[in-house]
Amino acid sequence: MSTIAFIGLGIMGSPMAVNLANAGHSVSGYNRTPDRTEPLVKAGGSAADSIADAVAEADVVAIMVPDSPDVEEVLVGEDGVFDNAKPGTLIIDFSSIRPDVTARLATQATERGFALIDAPVSGGEPGAINAALSIMVGGAAEDFERAKPVLDAVGKTIVHVGPSGSGQTVKAANQLIVAANIQVLAEAIVFLEAYGVDTAAAVEVLGGGLAGSAVLNQKAQKMLDRNFDPGFRIDLHHKDLGIVTAAAREAGVVVPLGAVLAQLMASARANGDGGLDHSGLFRGVERLSGRTS
Repeated sequence: MSTIAFIGLGIMGSPMAVNLANAGHSVSGYNRTPDRTEPLVKAGGSAADSIADAVAEADVVAIMVPDSPDVEEVLVGEDGVFDNAKPGTLIIDFSSIRPDVTARLATQATERGFALIDAPVSGGEPGAINAALSIMVGGAAEDFERAKPVLDAVGKTIVHVGPSGSGQTVKAANQLIVAANIQVLAEAIVFLEAYGVDTAAAVEVLGGGLAGSAVLNQKAQKMLDRNFDPGFRIDLHHKDLGIVTAAAREAGVVVPLGAVLAQLMASARANGDGGLDHSGLFRGVERLSGRTS
């Protein structure tokens, strides 16, 4: 069992930290909003007053924050991980950030006597709660093996996909696929409703054929119910599609559908939907169709 500092206890980080505590690890959590530590404390973990306090005795530091600047602040900022963790500490970054930033931070970590792997996750809030996340890991093979007991406590499908930054690259591809699935599912449901079809029955039969997907299973009912409480916010998916389009341009790869999806996400944010679950793209299809719920 490891002594783990968990930085970032939001929608995803909180249940992940709880699962680590339930697995028997000693977990100290830090979040900018202190009340977010309550579920971890109830699970037997502890609350830290600062990043420095959380990481001081940790063997492993786990990070789950929104974007590249946030990870940089946690690691290299004043009173951050690099200035306060013990030499040899393993840093697992579960955040979804730019691959180039991850690679640069991994180099800095090595120079400071730490090991850093990028381990972004997929599966949303249900996957985090049920410890069933898919985790794509970039970094050295020996660091991946060292991290495996921690990863096993929060994930189900855990794959080492290459050197530093590779996990983030695979996560960017994941977010492209997920966004496309959500968008076409939203379009299909608006289409079905326009014809007065029994949409619940339609979703059931579609789920049993080639159109079936994890996105359909998890997001169709939210669209039918018009319940867009966030499991993964449009704001964050907008950020991820920005990573996709920028990285694709750098690689000389054409992602025309990805570019359209990025614009649809931007439109959703401009219409005030940024805080909704990404299934809230459904509202954008309704707006474009001149239909409102």
